[in-house]
Amino acid sequence: MTLTEKPVRQSVSLSPRLAKRVRAIAKARRASASRVLVDLIETGIESKEAEKKRFFDLARRFKESSDAEESDRLREELARLTFGD
Repeated sequence: MTLTEKPVRQSVSLSPRLAKRVRAIAKARRASASRVLVDLIETGIESKEAEKKRFFDLARRFKESSDAEESDRLREELARLTFGD
């Protein structure tokens, strides 16, 4: 967060199980639960963006591939990204 940005306060409800996990992480890191939630959200957003980039890169390679074996491998990898294992 840059110095010119003002924090936005949000309220979220967590299941008891998830809240317990967040508090355990916070205790282990010696951080606040709020800090842990921000870190987890930022990590999740970055992960989703990286997953999307990887998908589009694989789709581009699949489209451009003229090798049948590579196309099959890329198609399987795209299917795993889309539908899971």
